[in-house]
Amino acid sequence: MKKKNILTPIAGLLLASIFLVILFLFQVRQTEVAVVTTFGRFSRSITEPGLYARWPWPVQKIYKLDNRLRNFERKFGVSTTADAKNFLTTVFIGWKIAEPKLFLERFPAGDEAVVEQTLESLVRGTKNEVIGQYAFGDLISTNASRVKLRELEGKMLAIISTNAAAKYGVGVDIVGIKQIGLDEKITTEVFSRMRSERKKLVDKYQSEGDREAQILIAEANKKRQELIAQGESDATRIRGEGEAEAAKFYEVFEQNPELAKFLLDMQALKRSMTNRTTIILDQNTPPFNRLNMPTERVIQKDGE
Repeated sequence: MKKKNILTPIAGLLLASIFLVILFLFQVRQTEVAVVTTFGRFSRSITEPGLYARWPWPVQKIYKLDNRLRNFERKFGVSTTADAKNFLTTVFIGWKIAEPKLFLERFPAGDEAVVEQTLESLVRGTKNEVIGQYAFGDLISTNASRVKLRELEGKMLAIISTNAAAKYGVGVDIVGIKQIGLDEKITTEVFSRMRSERKKLVDKYQSEGDREAQILIAEANKKRQELIAQGESDATRIRGEGEAEAAKFYEVFEQNPELAKFLLDMQALKRSMTNRTTIILDQNTPPFNRLNMPTERVIQKDGE
């Protein structure tokens, strides 16, 4: 009985402690921000997670708001470029609460749909304003170095984030163009321009190729002429050397014409009989008439 009497006040004290903690303390999570009001008036904003003290209601009231990054995407909208070209774009933004006090004043219910409806008007106006500063070719081009979409998105982010934070307490961290659409007339013009640009590239490369080909052909012709000239020079030199050698033999043959004729006949006879060829000719036909000469005469002629 005594044990029960001791446990009862302890349990009561524990429950009272829990009740007091719930009344005088509150937690802000990692994904939340909070606004504290005292008797209906703003008291403080809390943007860091942790455990905080408070006075119980009705003295103070705690408004907790989801502070995770949320994505908002607009539907296709028509924009006009600086050179009066119309096209369709889809823009997306990533936003979260930057200033809890101002956000709660502008959106007391914290309704996300109302916030995005308000941001839609700001995004639409900014998009049309910024796109109107660029030519159509700065947004769509076959030349990647000419496209300025990143620059355009940077300008939109600067304007939207500044206005959203100042007017609504909303922080915009991301702005981007998701899609670009063209009507039929613009599409035809774009394709025509793309074909024209491609044709220019083809003509450029073809011209460069023809020029390179002419250079290669000229170099080949020059090399050919050099080789021909060198060959003719070598042939003339060899021919001259051969004629000089032949002149030496002619001097010897002039001293003994019969010996020269005999040697030439023997050489012709040797060439004609190298392949075991059968030839039927008159026995007096040179040089085969040498085969009918008596041995003594041949020896005699050789001795001479």
